[in-house]
Amino acid sequence: MSRNRAILEMLLCAALWSIAGIFIKLVPWNSIVIAGVRSLIAGAVMLAYMRIRRIGFTADKRSVSGAAALGCTLTCFVAANKLTTAANAIVLQFTAPMFIVVFSALFLGKRFSRADILAVAFTMLGISLFFFDQLTPGHILGNCVAIAAGMTFACYYMSLEGASESERMSAILMAHALTFLVSVPFIITEPPEPSAPASACMLVLGVVQLGIPYVLLGRASGSCPPLACSLLGAVEPLLNPVWVFIFDGEAPGVWALAGGVIVVATITAWCVHGDLRERKSKA
Repeated sequence: MSRNRAILEMLLCAALWSIAGIFIKLVPWNSIVIAGVRSLIAGAVMLAYMRIRRIGFTADKRSVSGAAALGCTLTCFVAANKLTTAANAIVLQFTAPMFIVVFSALFLGKRFSRADILAVAFTMLGISLFFFDQLTPGHILGNCVAIAAGMTFACYYMSLEGASESERMSAILMAHALTFLVSVPFIITEPPEPSAPASACMLVLGVVQLGIPYVLLGRASGSCPPLACSLLGAVEPLLNPVWVFIFDGEAPGVWALAGGVIVVATITAWCVHGDLRERKSKA
């Protein structure tokens, strides 16, 4: 897959991730139960994709570590939404690019360009401004859990850099299985009340919001380095208020618009810079 194709698939992945808030609000279940059932459906989507593409299952050190990191990310993010505000959870989880830079430098001896570091800084600034009016102090435990989600998401990206397609897809499949297993005690103690609207929403969440996007992530991450995938994923929080505006009529504020402009401009400039740098190296 070409780099540009991978970027487009990663952007589509982030766009589909962003519809979570709209549908989760419509499901009157425990959030951990929602996360588990959603991952169960998403895992079925990934398994079907692997069967259709005849991708074998791989359970080696790389795929298992990636699965553990992603499973922790999915669970921590849902838990953070219960322990702190949604805005805090989103902003703090998107510290992942920063952790990729720090961990890669400390443990892998990698060096990032000035453009990469500036892109991380401005993206985090833009996301923070985007939720500036909603960010609140306190909620220490929830904020720490959200930061943990950012750290584990970074570890997921890093653990699968250079991995084969089988390793990447197997890691995602195992992560969904782990997330479902974590939810089983909650399903037993707080069994969900089935209804047509809730079931329809869970189907959308499992297939469209989580299943298909993680197939796209598994594909794109084969051609996009970890930092690129993580930064492109920052499009997700920007689109959340767009759906709220379209369906609820709630217009974003000035800070949100300013933050959105910063993130979009930063990612666009960074992608263009990377494309020019790649062409120059091939010339």
